[in-house]
Amino acid sequence: MRPGLLVVDLSLGFTERASPLACDAEDAVRASAQLLDRARAAGAPVLFTTVAYGEDDLATAATFMEKVPGLRALRLGDRLTEIDPRLAPAPGEPVLRKLFASAFFGTGLAARLRAADVDTLLVTGASTSGCVRASAVDALQHGFRPLVVRDAVADRDAAAHIQSLRDLDAKYADVIALERALEILDPRRHYTGHHEER
Repeated sequence: MRPGLLVVDLSLGFTERASPLACDAEDAVRASAQLLDRARAAGAPVLFTTVAYGEDDLATAATFMEKVPGLRALRLGDRLTEIDPRLAPAPGEPVLRKLFASAFFGTGLAARLRAADVDTLLVTGASTSGCVRASAVDALQHGFRPLVVRDAVADRDAAAHIQSLRDLDAKYADVIALERALEILDPRRHYTGHHEER
């Protein structure tokens, strides 16, 4: 197993309570922070995504914004598009800008993961029923094994959160507890990007 960690859209737009897109993300932020520490200690690749729209993107994403009007607050350069400072990317950790739900669509994520020799993708972030779900499904479709960390994802809708985790686990991903995710990222595995050993 050659794991990478993908933190999906834990920007201030999703973690700050005053945002129109705010999720109840405190637990997800805390769990993601633990996973970031462990991944960095293990030398596993870490990648972030954020949704951010420039003027030229508004027409492209018009239908998505019509469905989710709060997305209009996520303008390129605005603080709401910045990763929550509690999860601040370390030097060299990419923040991929996206316009739609999946972290893979139009971002070059799959190529980055392959270049880093990743075969298993731990997924955290928001929202469970939206961007997390879309990213996990696309991870599978790109040939990666998605592991959605139950304790590290959040949604605005509790029922949608539960149902999405159930559906993901049934069809597209393994939904795992934080403890299991931390075991996978144990630095004693000596992850090098090419192999792991106990």
